[in-house]
Amino acid sequence: MDRTEANALAFARLNEAEPVLTDIRPAIDALPGMTPDTVLTSGPPMPWEDYAGGQRDAVIGGALFEGLASDAEDAARKLARGEIAVDGCHDYGAVGSLAGIYTASMPVFVVENRAEGNTGFCNMYEGTNPRRLNYGVYDEGVRERLLFVQDTVAPVLAEAVRAAAGIPLKPLMRRALHMGDELHSRNTAASLLFTRELFPHLLGLDPAIRGAVERTVAALTEDHYFFLRLSMAAAKCTADAAAGIEGSSVVSAMAFNCNNFAIRVSGLGDRWFPGPHASVDAKLFEGHTEDEIAWMGGESIIAETIGLGGFAQAAAFPLQQYQGGSAAAMVERNLQLYAIAVGENADYRIPYLGYRGTPTGIDIHRVVETGVLPVMDIGIAGRDGGQIGAGIVRAPIECLEAAVAAYEERYGAP
Repeated sequence: MDRTEANALAFARLNEAEPVLTDIRPAIDALPGMTPDTVLTSGPPMPWEDYAGGQRDAVIGGALFEGLASDAEDAARKLARGEIAVDGCHDYGAVGSLAGIYTASMPVFVVENRAEGNTGFCNMYEGTNPRRLNYGVYDEGVRERLLFVQDTVAPVLAEAVRAAAGIPLKPLMRRALHMGDELHSRNTAASLLFTRELFPHLLGLDPAIRGAVERTVAALTEDHYFFLRLSMAAAKCTADAAAGIEGSSVVSAMAFNCNNFAIRVSGLGDRWFPGPHASVDAKLFEGHTEDEIAWMGGESIIAETIGLGGFAQAAAFPLQQYQGGSAAAMVERNLQLYAIAVGENADYRIPYLGYRGTPTGIDIHRVVETGVLPVMDIGIAGRDGGQIGAGIVRAPIECLEAAVAAYEERYGAP
């Protein structure tokens, strides 16, 4: 098929996806190809020696949490020798927030796209503390919070999800967009809607585990970001349904590692097209300065890949308080993005724009032709670990130009 037909098919699959949370299982049981001595991290995979800063520290922290090494130095030696493997989340059907660490015992959301039968995965939110493993920190406090998620929250939620015979996520996401979320940097409404969906099933669990249920409900409701990982898994199985379409120039994945930003394109397989790090417009938490900003990976921008996040900013005016900017700027950015999209989403709609569908299906040719760069909402990591702010970034043009050149080499110039 020609490019127009291929992109129309990719767009249709992005629209028709029906992500359903079906289970929560340890990564070793859920992720195809996962091994006991593998640590997954965000972005295009690199040799161990190329990982630096917070992302390197996070991989080492994951190895320590899993008991694969006795201390940080031992972990680094084993990683250098290949005794502990490090690999990229995307190649396992998964996506990672910031450093995106997965180890064998960590629980993951299993989300099935019932329209195409494919599955996406995301690990679970660590909690409200800004010092988290996915932000390059591993200490006793991080370990305790990871164990709480693994031993208390995940088993309770898994029982409730199984009792519900799965939780359809798209209806929750669609409604959350009408309540001030964009399903990336703001998930306030979606988190509450998800918890409400679970209430009947949580109440029906064995009374003997009531204490664990109460602690789980507290974890679900104490913070507004629990649903982000569900949004990511839903977006991953949605984006993967639109990947691998011969002739399509639609972006099928975007990701950071500590060294670069990169994209994949539907009609160009699993090849990553890297570019420099994106430019950042950030609002930092009190006491932090721009010279502290650090890159340590990130794949939550899978949301933008399917028309959410930065592509739905005009639905989330409360983000002004979190990441700065203004409502007018959000609307202007959102309107610009229609120029690079294949179409408007049939389900994800923006009330302020008269319920216009979000711009969906990033076409690499349109980006290069118009100069309008994809906008992404992200959390900002600090060089000493932890989250220090939030803001927006724009994808670097270099990776899109490289993808266009590769597309034309394979399929010919338009």
